[in-house]
Amino acid sequence: MRSAALPLTDQASLDPLLDRVGDARYVLLGEASHGTAEYYRLRDVLTRRLIEEKGFSFVAVEGDWPDCQALHCSVVGAPGAPADPREVLAGFRRWPTWMWANTDVAAFARWLRRHNDGRPPDRRVGFFGLDVYSLWESLHAVLDHLRAHDVDQVAHALAAYRCFEPYAEDPQAYALSTRYVPEGCEPQVVRLLAELRQRAAEATSPDGSLAEFATRQNAEVLAGAERYYRVMLESGAESWNIRDRHMADTLDRLMEHHGPDAKAVVWAHNTHVGDARATDMADVGEINIGQLVRERHMGQGVVLVGFGSHSGTVLAADAWGAVPRVMSVPPARTDSLEDLLHRALRGERGLFVFPHVQFQRPLTEGEWYHDERGHRAIGVVYRSRYERVGNYVPTVLGERYDAFCYLDRTSALTPLHALPAESQEKRTWPAGL
Repeated sequence: MRSAALPLTDQASLDPLLDRVGDARYVLLGEASHGTAEYYRLRDVLTRRLIEEKGFSFVAVEGDWPDCQALHCSVVGAPGAPADPREVLAGFRRWPTWMWANTDVAAFARWLRRHNDGRPPDRRVGFFGLDVYSLWESLHAVLDHLRAHDVDQVAHALAAYRCFEPYAEDPQAYALSTRYVPEGCEPQVVRLLAELRQRAAEATSPDGSLAEFATRQNAEVLAGAERYYRVMLESGAESWNIRDRHMADTLDRLMEHHGPDAKAVVWAHNTHVGDARATDMADVGEINIGQLVRERHMGQGVVLVGFGSHSGTVLAADAWGAVPRVMSVPPARTDSLEDLLHRALRGERGLFVFPHVQFQRPLTEGEWYHDERGHRAIGVVYRSRYERVGNYVPTVLGERYDAFCYLDRTSALTPLHALPAESQEKRTWPAGL
């Protein structure tokens, strides 16, 4: 195993991973937690090289569409947008704010703004959100756009708004209400989305307008969020799958919007990036972005990159909506993937690039990366007391990822602004992620 590890010491040591990317159009970069600085920094370095050396078109992240659209406008220098992307990030308010409003994302966004300043407007690299949670923000955005640009469509948006209005922008209140009226606001949302989809289909030619694309996308978020919140109180795979299908579909729309030569970098948690079929997620019927992108686009080149570490600190919360704090991450569980790598590499970092995945082959071929082992996953909530019985995803590493970055000891993110007060955003994220 030690002989299979490539050095991971500086930018040049990433050359084998860039060689593995080759002409791939999809590169998905993971993280083993949402609160670890080194994962963000390594994704930053990799993404800069993908943009500068491979011509990647945009970054799409596990974040809300409206917030990330505001950041996109800043990094591409859109008229009226703040010149400093850090100013936009400091305005992010949805819990968990530290996922994106942190010093490492701010550093990357400032670099991206400088990079774009030297490029023509149609060649600037964007920053977009894939996630499904921004129901009310997306609804307000659709209303505002239609009132300004297409008053004939406002009635459908208002019907959806009036249906959601009694729930005072509380997703749990809406979710609970659907136990008594199962269809909830689905009819109003579907009518609005159908109108906007029809409008897009009838366009004589794509105008490249981000405003028009964003309005359609906000309607897609609204539909996805409504479905997600309607089923989120029930256990099982359905709510998870709604979310990851929405993110994969959003990525497809972004690629279509950017044209036939587009290339995408995705930033998301390992549980979204690593192929679900190589984990116990498949046993309960869960899918994820990595699996869907491989299934849909393998012929165009897909590279999935996972991350992990053995111990350190992390920024996380004790419960949903709670104020985050810096927590200790104890040494990895005995016989876990992280424990195995820590002992084999003697505390050093390492890069592993695996042979091309083939799910048809048996899982026992003698190589350590074909063995199933627990792989640690820390989300926005972390309870270290469950370290011995939870927090690990059974994983066949060489099938879950195309490459893996092992960092051994890592440290917590630094948030941009004061830690938030108790939030109403409870039970809207899948457990632990």
